Amino acid sequence: MQSRSEFETPPPGCPAHADGIRTSLHGPEFAAAPHAIYEQLRQYGPTAPVELAPGVEAELVTDYGTALQILQNPDAFARDPRRWRALNEGRVPLDSPVLPMMMYRPNTMFSDGATHLRLRQVVTDSLAKVDVHRVSRHVDRVAAYLIDQFSVRGKADLIGDFAQVVPLLVFNDLFGCPAELGDRLIVAISNLFDGIDVERSNEEMAGALFELVALKRALPEDDITSWMMQHSAQLTDEEMVHQLALLIGAGTEPVQNIIGSALRLLLSDEHFADGQQGAGVLVEDAINEVLWSSPPIANYATHYPVRDVEVSGSKLPAGSPVLISFAAANADPTLSAGRQTVSKRAHLAWGAGPHACPAKDPALLISIRAIEKLLNTLPDVELGVPLHSLTWRPGPFHRALNALPARFTPVRADRRSSVGSPTREAAESHGPVPEQGKRRRNGWWSGFLNWWKV
Repeated sequence: MQSRSEFETPPPGCPAHADGIRTSLHGPEFAAAPHAIYEQLRQYGPTAPVELAPGVEAELVTDYGTALQILQNPDAFARDPRRWRALNEGRVPLDSPVLPMMMYRPNTMFSDGATHLRLRQVVTDSLAKVDVHRVSRHVDRVAAYLIDQFSVRGKADLIGDFAQVVPLLVFNDLFGCPAELGDRLIVAISNLFDGIDVERSNEEMAGALFELVALKRALPEDDITSWMMQHSAQLTDEEMVHQLALLIGAGTEPVQNIIGSALRLLLSDEHFADGQQGAGVLVEDAINEVLWSSPPIANYATHYPVRDVEVSGSKLPAGSPVLISFAAANADPTLSAGRQTVSKRAHLAWGAGPHACPAKDPALLISIRAIEKLLNTLPDVELGVPLHSLTWRPGPFHRALNALPARFTPVRADRRSSVGSPTREAAESHGPVPEQGKRRRNGWWSGFLNWWKV
């Protein structure tokens, strides 16, 4: 894990950069035990030198107070990656797998000042129009459809068969995607998450979004895409595409990770398995525990000091990427010591300050409803493999399971309609049921629409 053979603890007061040690946040070792790495990094102080990918260096904030200080101080810490000195000087590999998550795009995440305020207002005003009852009903329909695909088997991968697909299908509805465009978006976004042909997938996603924008310009409807383009800020087509890519693409990853990690807890942790509360309370408690201890986006919110600055004794050079470790900050020992007196919502999983996630409420609603639908439909669902055999996707930014095998009593085909699903024959009218662990990218959205019309 270390760039040297052993982890060397810098003496108190010694700048972390002086010895050249950088801890790797990529690879299976970090994915398997990130909190052990965070604990080592605390020996450097509130920030520590890390490597996000080969040749991509950054500082990682592990201290809760320091994280808040940076998140809430946009005048000193900018979000625009065009300030990234190492990238501008050609010292970052242009084919690095982390660049798509870090390079500049004209959207609300990577902008500052008046530009950020203008773009964010469009997003927040449009999201405020979302009807939570409509979202709840649609999540129930989507979850029922997905469960219908595997319930007869008595087994499923709750990541590939469920958690990864729920937010994609729900977001397609919220953004008004017709069947063919929705299928293309799901394929492109899924491939981007998996690192499959990233350049082509980016092009395909952009192409589908430009078509969606053109469609809504001509035929606006009651959806987020139409509301955004009708906003008084008058976004251009290019601005629309970049905001949609951020909301749909980046918005689905946290939700699927929350669903997956919360299901892991609910199916394995005795605290939840033996709880006496109602199912809804248990689900919300499990999600809250995930947001504290295993945030879906573990390390991100890249900032760039606008000038050389010292924060909590750490020297941060201008233009150097500074990432917030939401996972490490939430586990800050000084915070954990008083956890009982800290608000349940004091975690940093959604960020803080002017760039805090604007979609946390719909994200939580989607996660809770999807999990409740699964547990209510398959009440005896349990882990299909030992807990210790579960593995996590490598990568510096997310906390995401590779798979979550589960087993349950198979649902007879003639009983499916009693749990809110059409019959087996109707479900099969749009194609074969996918095998466990395989994501049927092609046709998910059109398949759902056909299923619902039956």
